[in-house]
Amino acid sequence: KGISLTKTELQQCFFLCADCTVMCSGPRCLFSSESVTEVRTNIYVTSFGPVSDTDMEYTIDVFFRQSWRDERLKFDGPMQVLPLNNLLASKIWTPDTFFHNGKKSVAHNMTTPNKLLRLVDNGTLLYTMRLTIHAECPMHLEDFPMDAHACPLKFGSYAYTNNEVIYLWTQGDERSVAVAEDGSRLNQYDLLGHVIGKETISSSTGEYVVMTTYFHLKRKIGYFVIQTYLPCIMTVILSQVSFWLNRESVPARTVFGVTTVLTMTTLSISARNSLPKVAYATAMDWFMAVCYAFVFSALIEFATVNYFTKRSWAWDGKKEGMEIRVKSATLSKKANNTFNIVGTTYAINVAKDQGLTTISKSAGASAKHPYMPDPYMEAKKSYNRVSKVDKISRIIFPVLFFIFNLGYWATYVNRKPAIMKANNLN
Repeated sequence: KGISLTKTELQQCFFLCADCTVMCSGPRCLFSSESVTEVRTNIYVTSFGPVSDTDMEYTIDVFFRQSWRDERLKFDGPMQVLPLNNLLASKIWTPDTFFHNGKKSVAHNMTTPNKLLRLVDNGTLLYTMRLTIHAECPMHLEDFPMDAHACPLKFGSYAYTNNEVIYLWTQGDERSVAVAEDGSRLNQYDLLGHVIGKETISSSTGEYVVMTTYFHLKRKIGYFVIQTYLPCIMTVILSQVSFWLNRESVPARTVFGVTTVLTMTTLSISARNSLPKVAYATAMDWFMAVCYAFVFSALIEFATVNYFTKRSWAWDGKKEGMEIRVKSATLSKKANNTFNIVGTTYAINVAKDQGLTTISKSAGASAKHPYMPDPYMEAKKSYNRVSKVDKISRIIFPVLFFIFNLGYWATYVNRKPAIMKANNLN
């Protein structure tokens, strides 16, 4: 205590205060005194992203700074702040900080280890390092793709409880975490901001202080509107075009129905490939399920119309046959005892008299028009009739689909993100 050392001597050694002890022997032991060691931290985020939905993790590149005071390293010298080589970090006590939700962390070593170590004359140490962290981000995808998430970054001491080491934010809870203006590396998300806090967790070895930062992300919906929502809407509209086709156009309406059903199946499969295999339905799943139901209902509607069309043909054929036979019998009685005027067979025995022949021809002509109905014209009229089911479907299907879209977008677009509730709990 009170010894004055040169710069070279300070870089080569450190000493212990006379009024303190160490918790164990060796230079990396924790300095122990009456007070708890306070480690002050702050984070500068140089880049945030990308975010993986399938793995539920995100990547962040940070400058991680820690500052604490070690009475054993106080010195009196020609300078107030002493820059030290980063190799000396292995010779002195440093906090055993680790990231609770980190899957993989990388300390940059090119071209040299990206670490900074500085010692102030009062024994305060500043230890900075550059890290790339792959951290977990629990996601609740019920509102996908209109969802929002709070991706946490949690760190604390691995071995020392809060009776030995505690962590504090250097500049309070407002400015201790900063994100570079051009630091976003997100294509599908907007970085709305972050919230800083602190937690205390308990385990079998004691209680530990955990520093937390929640980065708020809001998904961009533009990609999914172009790739999923618009194709689904157009497919449903295409399936409803079949209502305006003749009910007898079986090949055309069958192609419409089968093609739209297969298209919806392909869209639903491709939309799920970019998501983790969650057991619940997302907002997009509900939308696609309803669109699939509309497309499938259009196919069922055509099957119904086709069934009743065939039945009406059979009934109209019987009815027309009965009318023709009745009218033929009536005309036969009115033709002066000529029993075979209608048709192509004429009475051969009565053709000798010119008067009878004239009467026979005139009766044959009058049997075709206006008394005799044309079977072809009647069948054609029945063939082009519009089904009542088609008429109703032309109105019901578009109206119901419009109401569904109106309720769907009003519900999910105006819904507050679920991250707001998570913040209130913290």
